[in-house]
This record gives sequence, structure tokens and C-alpha cells, in this order.
Amino acid sequence: MSAMRLLVLGAVRQHGRAHGYQVRGDLEYWGAHEWAQAKPGSIYHALKQMAKQGLLRAHDTAPSPDGGPPRTEYELTDAGEAEFFTLLRDALARPGQRNDVRSAGLGFLVELGRAEAVALLRERVRALEEWRATATEEYAPAEGPSALGHIGEIMRMWVDAADHGAAWTRGLIARIEGGAYVFAGEGAPFVGVLAEGAENPYATGEVHPGDEA
Repeated sequence: MSAMRLLVLGAVRQHGRAHGYQVRGDLEYWGAHEWAQAKPGSIYHALKQMAKQGLLRAHDTAPSPDGGPPRTEYELTDAGEAEFFTLLRDALARPGQRNDVRSAGLGFLVELGRAEAVALLRERVRALEEWRATATEEYAPAEGPSALGHIGEIMRMWVDAADHGAAWTRGLIARIEGGAYVFAGEGAPFVGVLAEGAENPYATGEVHPGDEA
């Protein structure tokens, strides 16, 4: 699964309609250029590709303020909305995802209802516990990982990661069930996007040909 796909769909969705430079600004504001390698070229490519795939609808708008060509604004189609939620649910529930995908899922966690978010996270814990049991029962030597020499450290690393991931997820579930955060249908959610024209303190300053698009 691509973190970029989820990030771009989610960023456009939070604006309703957004042009590429807005999406880039949001992802840089979230630090995704560091933890998800969300570079300008990848962002503009993703927007254009998902428009071709019918997930985004492209609109040419008035010329950009600096006198450049008309900007293209994007909004989610019904198919794009469905894809966004499919990717989001998978990112939250399936433990085998990369860190960038998990991070993207957490960034859009509150787009779901509270009960569904908890159910997906419980599925994540269940899958982690199931993997741990299988790994330790079927693949670890009876005398323990030490029997594999230094190779046994691979088993220790993965088991530790599963234990840590399950413990952290249980903590998140407890916080959500305790009333943390504003989820879909509960009122005005936290807005994590930049207002039009607002200065981005985390902007990379990297120039890309699509910045005027």
C-alpha cells in the first residue's frame, strides 16, 4: 500500500478542493516529506495519476496570483472517497504496514467514527498477538532464539516490535475510549491543514515545476 496515495487523498479531502501547492504545503507541514518521502514531484504525479484513475476530479481555475498558468484544483470523486476509507481502514487494522503507512493512517484516524476506530485498532492488536504466537510456537527453537546464534536476534527484534506495537495500540484504544479527540459525527474536528496564504514554518523551499499548477 502507498502512503502517498492515502496522504494525497486525505489532504485533498480535508480542503474539499485543493491545488497541488496546497497539498504539498500540508504534507510538508505534517513532516511527511521526511517520514513518507512525500517529495514535490511525487505529490504532483500522484494527483495527476489519481485524476486519470477517476479518484480525483480536476478543475482548471483562474490564473495563479503571480500571473502563471491556471491552477488545477482537485476534489475527491465518489470512487476517491471510497478509496480513501479503504486505505485508511487497512492502514489502521493491518499490522504489517510500513511506518509511513501507519503514520498516514493515524493522521486521518478521526475521519472515522469513534466506535469504528476502536474496532479497527482492536483488530490490529488481535493480528499482532496472533503473529507473535505463530512466530514463537512454530519458528523459534525449543531452547530459545539463542540456539540460532546471532540470527536469533532477528526473532527477538520482531517479537519485541510486536509486543511494543500491541501495547501502544492498547494505550491508544484506552485514550479513545476515555474520550480523547473529536471523531466524525461528534462536532468540529481538529483541523490540521494550513489556511490559504498562511506561512508554513516547515516548508522545504524546494522548487518544483508543478508549484504553479
